Amino acid sequence: MAGPPGRGHPLLVSYDPTIYEGAAAHYRYGRPAYSPRLEAVLTEELGLDGSGRLLDGGCGPGILTVRLARAFEEAVGLDPDAAMLAQGRRVADERGITNIRWVRARAEDLPAVAPGPYRLITFGQSFHWTDQARVAEVVYDMLEPGGDLALVDHTVEGRPVPPSPGPPPIPHTEIEGLVEKYLGSARRAGQGIGPARTHRSEDVLVRSRFGAPRSVFVPGIPDLLRDSESVLSGYFSMSFSAPHLFGHRVEDFAAEVRELLALRSPEGIFWDWPGDTEVVLARKTG
Repeated sequence: MAGPPGRGHPLLVSYDPTIYEGAAAHYRYGRPAYSPRLEAVLTEELGLDGSGRLLDGGCGPGILTVRLARAFEEAVGLDPDAAMLAQGRRVADERGITNIRWVRARAEDLPAVAPGPYRLITFGQSFHWTDQARVAEVVYDMLEPGGDLALVDHTVEGRPVPPSPGPPPIPHTEIEGLVEKYLGSARRAGQGIGPARTHRSEDVLVRSRFGAPRSVFVPGIPDLLRDSESVLSGYFSMSFSAPHLFGHRVEDFAAEVRELLALRSPEGIFWDWPGDTEVVLARKTG
């Protein structure tokens, strides 16, 4: 149902370029989509009118960048992983979106690598990878007056769970058990271990010049169905189970996951409920 179950996001400020090694090819196929109403809600909440600029920090393969680019004159997708940026560039080209500039850099390299001002700065499931307090202050200065910061994520906790459309839920607990079997009980991240996150991004923002943020919940996809290969790709897209971590045993792991999934759903179809899309909004008032 919800998932995969978390043990806290890694909080790594010193960037390790191997964190998502091999994951880019799996990201779009394996990660559940944000709400289909996200663009409309952001447009309504923020008064977007096609003007201004967008910066999507930690953009990965451009999930948000590509979806939001047409609501702005120019968009910038920022990420330190070259393979992720290549995926984003490819999808944008396929969709005829020509107003995105792709920048290989970390959020900590701002503002030099992608100077403002911006109407909107987004982080889709990526703000936790940054030096949050420092980055919050930097992006505050990069926003135009009245501009907004938006942190976008899937949220299950406290959200109403829709009824299953029929297929079984993804057996996340059992798959995580296989990850632990191959990689150990400590949650991996690149070449090291990712310490558990002990605070919320909102706690950081409230202590910054942004002040207290507000959350907007956009209805998720209640009847999202995924096939077995998408489920496997979802795990390969995660930092804690990226392909490189398994070394020469990666195909053994994949085979065990496929075997488990075939037992749970002979048709190879699963229901996924990643939750509603939560957007944490903070505005530059000065």
